[in-house]
Amino acid sequence: MWRTGAMLIHGKVYKFQVKIYKVGSQYGIDGGKISKLWISCEDMVVASYERGWDVKPSSKGAELAVAILIQEHN
Repeated sequence: MWRTGAMLIHGKVYKFQVKIYKVGSQYGIDGGKISKLWISCEDMVVASYERGWDVKPSSKGAELAVAILIQEHN
């Protein structure tokens, strides 16, 4: 299942897309259910994961966005 949305963190809008499976996997973030993740802020990719980190979270806001998505879906 894909989920798309946006969140406001520290006054900036972080747009995201995540692919979530029903069960965790060795390819998921920390062995969890999120196998793909993409987050952008101000038209720049600030985090990207596809069976491994392509772009690690590049700011405190991006780290928080990833943490929120992991808490909700992983």
